[in-house]
Amino acid sequence: MSRQLHEEIRDKQKATWNKFSGGWKKWDEVVMSFLSPMGQAMIDYLKPIELHSILDIAAGTGEPGLTMASMMKRGKVTITDLAEEMLVAAKEKAVMRRISNISFHACDVMHMPFPDNNYDAVSCRFGFMFFPDMQLAANEMYRVLKPGGRIAAAVWDVPEKNFWVTATMGTIMRMMNLVPPPPEEPGMFRCAKPDRMKEIFTKAGFSDYKEIEIKSFLKTGTADKYWEMITEVGAPIAAALSLADDELYQKIKQEVTGLIQANYPKEVAIEGNAIILMAYK
Repeated sequence: MSRQLHEEIRDKQKATWNKFSGGWKKWDEVVMSFLSPMGQAMIDYLKPIELHSILDIAAGTGEPGLTMASMMKRGKVTITDLAEEMLVAAKEKAVMRRISNISFHACDVMHMPFPDNNYDAVSCRFGFMFFPDMQLAANEMYRVLKPGGRIAAAVWDVPEKNFWVTATMGTIMRMMNLVPPPPEEPGMFRCAKPDRMKEIFTKAGFSDYKEIEIKSFLKTGTADKYWEMITEVGAPIAAALSLADDELYQKIKQEVTGLIQANYPKEVAIEGNAIILMAYK
């Protein structure tokens, strides 16, 4: 993939995430509750209380960086994201929670403005699958990490273990006759292929690589709330639905909410599975 194509994908993603920052802010409590077990697994590995400097990449509205900053005795967390509007929400949360040992930088993970060997730890929760070039991103993470430093990242497991998103996306793909993107292109399940991330981390220079699986549940209460949430935070879902006319949109909505209601008649709590990637420099 050429640098020009990298930049085109990056710029499109930046515009998309800035556009959807309002939805992420609106649903922050629900989404952060869902993603909390993955963030906690990363925190348990990185042990921020012992560290002086952490870089949290593609942090969106601020996690797990804000939580790690609140745990550190003398250290500081640097939070980055490609989308400035996502960082606005993260800054608001930092002020509200009175977390001051933190800084924010809007930047491209493949070309980060930080010195070599600068951080004790690097975290990246659900960013890898969207990076135009995952190898370049891993290389950059390795570059800025101090020797002996730790990295922890979270990526989504296979579609079969993530009904929280396939319930909607699978219905859209089928009813709109959409062709799945090539496996090398950015997408939700791009990192789930066995050994793919191990190869990337190893090539970047990391050692002692290991993976664990973490399960969580997306709790929206009702099927209608699920639909509202998934279409307001799911950029790929909203992009696909924008191509549907009103009649088809309503048919898709009816099928998805019916599917959710049938599977969760009392309370919507949909299983999601992630893989936590851990390694040393």
